[in-house]
Amino acid sequence: MTPRLATQRTVAMTLTEVMVVVAILVIFAVFFLPVPSKTYRRAAERINCASNLRQIGISYKMWAENNNGSFPMHISITNGGAMELIATGNVAACFQVMSNALDNPRILVCPADASRRAATSFGSDFSRQNISYFINLDAVETQPQSLLSGDDNLTVNAKNVQPGILTLYTNDRLAWTKERHDGGGNILLADGSVQQASSADLTSVARFATNRLAIP
Repeated sequence: MTPRLATQRTVAMTLTEVMVVVAILVIFAVFFLPVPSKTYRRAAERINCASNLRQIGISYKMWAENNNGSFPMHISITNGGAMELIATGNVAACFQVMSNALDNPRILVCPADASRRAATSFGSDFSRQNISYFINLDAVETQPQSLLSGDDNLTVNAKNVQPGILTLYTNDRLAWTKERHDGGGNILLADGSVQQASSADLTSVARFATNRLAIP
């Protein structure tokens, strides 16, 4: 048996060598592997969209507190509301009535909505082209889980919705298009909460009560 020499080195990596190899691999991954920037952008857009709806929800609450708990779509024009106008599908009129509470018209456009542009003011040129969110004419504070607003890229029974008043019936299948949030969307409830909802979630919430949606 040949005795092992004290000076013979074993074939093994030291901790320092392992760390160097790991560092090289990390650098390689950072510079050469594809980064899913599109995924990050979509996630950021959906988060910002939810933030918009939260601010809109706060505006509804503020407006209702000054109007005996009623939203603008339930109060006539003569009393400072937008009931008659929004009944014709004029979504812009409802948001104009709440303009003092909303403060900035930019929050009415979803960051993922390429078909709309943010308005600079709530003046005479403010229109449906500056709005990405529907309004439920039948939402009331006394039904906190009722649908109040949300992304307007909707289909009903597999057909894209059109601007104007959309009446939903019990057996209607409500769904999102894939234009904005990868087939999902954000909804605002009458209690001011915002939810990221699938098409199934959307249909379930919409069946909670009567719903007439004003689509911009």
